[in-house]
Amino acid sequence: MDQLWFWIAFNAFVLAMLAVDLLVFHKEAHEVRVREAAAWSVVWIALATLFGAGVYRFMGRDAGLEFFTGYLIEKALSVDNIFIFVLIFGFFRVPARYQHRVLFWGILGALVMRGAMIAAGAYLIQQFHWIIYVFGAFLVFTGIRMARHSEGDRDLESSFAIRAVRRLVPVTSDYHGQRFFIRDPSAGSGSPRAASRGERSAQASRLIATPLFVVLVLVETTDLIFAVDSIPAIFAITQDPFIVYSSNVFAILGLRALYFLLADVILRFHYLKVGLSVVLVFVGTKMLAADLYTVPTGWSLGFIALVLGVAMAASWFWPRQK
Repeated sequence: MDQLWFWIAFNAFVLAMLAVDLLVFHKEAHEVRVREAAAWSVVWIALATLFGAGVYRFMGRDAGLEFFTGYLIEKALSVDNIFIFVLIFGFFRVPARYQHRVLFWGILGALVMRGAMIAAGAYLIQQFHWIIYVFGAFLVFTGIRMARHSEGDRDLESSFAIRAVRRLVPVTSDYHGQRFFIRDPSAGSGSPRAASRGERSAQASRLIATPLFVVLVLVETTDLIFAVDSIPAIFAITQDPFIVYSSNVFAILGLRALYFLLADVILRFHYLKVGLSVVLVFVGTKMLAADLYTVPTGWSLGFIALVLGVAMAASWFWPRQK
């Protein structure tokens, strides 16, 4: 029963923070400046730290370390999302003042998808212990592939998500404010003799997607793909669904602010993807060897922090040649 109240209280807190964010601080569309993004980043990191301290205090030392390790992994892997967001927003030339709206609804959808995936993952691990080895092998493979893959090779226009949207619904060529859909301005303008009143009414009610909706679908698809990597990575640290879910949520909630804070400099950290690949290979190997040797959570936290710190420092001191 205590666990149920933890879940209810935590989700109520998340919904309240999202409501405050959308209805108070971002009620009017505006470009998010670096100072505002930095302030929100501090807020989300502080909230995650306080929550982790509460987990440490009320659920025990091991649970607290597991939360912070999972949060660090998710926070680091979310940076990979930022690489893709930069490409998406640049490719579609999304006006800066509308980017927060896309990320807000994209992250709201990501929370729902990740909650469902975490529940499925926890059930599979509980029912089939051998699935741990599948997750571990997948993470090792993903880590190696990430080190060899260049984000610049992505062809966004030919992606499955965009082709599916364009096939299912007509899309305007121009943005219409921060709206995802508009009414067809040309519908119902034909001759009254050519169509009955009911047909004209149906035409007039037809919705057309704007490019902003296409971008939203692409953002959701991107997060779904990354969730397939990141959620098994946390299960390598802990199999407590509440710790897995809460660390995921805090990392995702801070993703918008982190994007606006790092969007202009993220491409400078070119060695970060190598660091992330090392982290994925490490946690995948940890899962594969779980029945033979258990790496202490504190050691995992220290190793992951060290790898990410070295990758970021190397990127800063040895920038990529233009």
